Amino acid sequence: MEYVTLNNGVHMPLLGLGTWDLRGEDCERVVREAADAGYRLFDTAQMYGNEREVGDALRRSGIDREELFVTTKLYRPSASYDRAKRGIEESLKALDLEYIDLLLIHEPYDQAPAMYRAMEEALERGQVRAIGVSNFKSLMYENLLQTCDVVPAVDQVEAHVYFAQRTLQRNLAAHGTMMQAWAPFTEGRRPIFQEPTLRDIAESHGKTAAQVALRYLIQLGIGVIPKSSKRGRLRQNINVFDFSLTDTEMDAISALDEGKSLFGWY
Repeated sequence: MEYVTLNNGVHMPLLGLGTWDLRGEDCERVVREAADAGYRLFDTAQMYGNEREVGDALRRSGIDREELFVTTKLYRPSASYDRAKRGIEESLKALDLEYIDLLLIHEPYDQAPAMYRAMEEALERGQVRAIGVSNFKSLMYENLLQTCDVVPAVDQVEAHVYFAQRTLQRNLAAHGTMMQAWAPFTEGRRPIFQEPTLRDIAESHGKTAAQVALRYLIQLGIGVIPKSSKRGRLRQNINVFDFSLTDTEMDAISALDEGKSLFGWY
């Protein structure tokens, strides 16, 4: 596993497990299998309704807490200063953790500045190790910067070979914020695993199109949180640190970028 150092010195794995539609026993099974495969970053959210299962699975994994990196997110029911304070306590209780490694605002709510103040206080108390945002485009992000004391460590957004959001990434980096990709496989909105460019490059490296899609984002300096419920795919997704794409291959993949969201977020 490779790590990135966030703007407050915290080390975050470049690749982790997304859990957005995992529920119940299936969620616990997948998290345990991912942990066994070497995953150390696990991404959940209040909106997903699976914080408890993620926390239970990680405790049963037997992995030392210090080796794990747990991300969760506050959403609309926590959209005020007081509600965010309660939401943080609720997530800590559901996860049954003493601290959260990365806490994000799930979407750019009007009340984001008030929510963020509560998150800054949780950071000071040691309840969280890093704070940030999700689905904030440049203007929303820059507006938040005008009101906050702590620069967001991460902005988690849609990013994949068809929409890598390089301009946003550069804007974030200028302030010290890391970009992290949800939906690196497009969540089925495009047949990315059949993309000829990715398949051709994958064949030359003895890899799969999925691994090349992840490696592309990683080489751009973008963290990735692919989701899978299949053991073989979990192991395949994490096996992307033993090869590199050439400049020519990177350019070929960048030519796939259409500059628009597949989800209507931007």
